[in-house]
Amino acid sequence: MLNFRNAQVPILGFAAFSGTGKTTLLKKIIPLLRLNDLNVGLIKHSHHSFEIDYPGKDSYELRQAGASPVMLSSSHRRAIIVEHRVIREPTLAEELAYFDQTDLDLILVEGFKRERFPKIELHRPALGKPLLFPDDETIIAIATDTEPAVTPGIPRLDINDPDQIARFICQEFLPHARA
Repeated sequence: MLNFRNAQVPILGFAAFSGTGKTTLLKKIIPLLRLNDLNVGLIKHSHHSFEIDYPGKDSYELRQAGASPVMLSSSHRRAIIVEHRVIREPTLAEELAYFDQTDLDLILVEGFKRERFPKIELHRPALGKPLLFPDDETIIAIATDTEPAVTPGIPRLDINDPDQIARFICQEFLPHARA
């Protein structure tokens, strides 16, 4: 089911409004997936400008001088910083083209909720935000802390049960995504 441009392995998104707990949940799910011998990559979309480098560091100064991309490399990790020449929201397909998918079994995506790829919706009715799944047929399950006001017609998961969500990914999503 790898029909998403530039995806070499299954990708699964976690779509929700800000404040729902996407990062908190992913921090619990990723170790559970690793226990199932899955190599997991992650792409996180940010709506804000961000810096991973800072003034005073050589790499920052070289980037400010006009170098792009800039790669920082050590025995422990590699980071590549690319300045976008045109300021606009990136697409997931564009980002996947730059994402090293070697040796990965799964890419989790936080954000890019308006794009068309398989996603689990995270929903907390107490936040007063609308459900996403009625308008997005790419949502394959909903994880919530109460029964949704609308019957989903897709699997309902407990947002507070990371084990259940990890099982769903391993037993339901991955076998179909790899087919």
